[in-house]
Amino acid sequence: MMRRILFNLMVWSAVLIVAFPLFWMVVTSLKPQVELWARPPALMPLEPTLHYYITLLRDTNFPVYFRNSVILATATTLVVIGIATLGAYSLVRFSYRGRDSLAMLVLFTYLLPSVVLILPLYLMMVKLGLANTLFSLVLAYTTFALPYALWLLRSFMAGIPEDLESAALVDGASRMGAFRDVIFPQLLPGIISTALFTFILAWNEYLFALVLVNSDAARPLTTGVMNMLISSFNIEWSMLMAASVMMSVPLIIAFAFLQKYLTRGFGAGAVKG
Repeated sequence: MMRRILFNLMVWSAVLIVAFPLFWMVVTSLKPQVELWARPPALMPLEPTLHYYITLLRDTNFPVYFRNSVILATATTLVVIGIATLGAYSLVRFSYRGRDSLAMLVLFTYLLPSVVLILPLYLMMVKLGLANTLFSLVLAYTTFALPYALWLLRSFMAGIPEDLESAALVDGASRMGAFRDVIFPQLLPGIISTALFTFILAWNEYLFALVLVNSDAARPLTTGVMNMLISSFNIEWSMLMAASVMMSVPLIIAFAFLQKYLTRGFGAGAVKG
């Protein structure tokens, strides 16, 4: 009994430590600027206000940055998952020369620091006339998200028994038909969990967006909000926290709706067929 109580105390303490910064971010976004400097600071706002949320949506470029981030993260996720799914299927199901070396090369590419790719990508985008466009960021995000997704889906694919596909082929299904009707439903939890983490990588990316895009029309949230609110020494912390809350909402919603697929996906990736 005592052991269970201690365990619960440890778990809830860890949860509170992790959740408190999120709670403080929300509280700060609702405080008037004058309350931020009160000593001692109040745990809850004395006069809560939505002024900073309204100002953010009505008087700034935040909606443009938000739209750009949604487009970038969604497009990157679709491209990466489409290529990674077929690539993982190839690495697991087909035997050809250099297959294992290719898999290790993919892992090595993921381990490279992103800063190594910035200059070549920037020069390439300038040569192609794609600088300061959303498409340039989609290409850039794909370079670091694809190896990650391919390696994850390779593990998920390896956990699907090959006998299921062989039985479908014996029954007269084509290779594509067996993939669509047998492999894809089994792989779906892994695809969804990988897609979610790919979306998060693209949503939170800062370095490539900072270097490749200098136009407000193509800036995502990560660089747009920083450029908008920290352009002077007078930082409006309440508005910055309001922007942070709104940036977190899509990720929280995605996790809430896809949590069951994440659990199933991790279980599938941990089993070898």
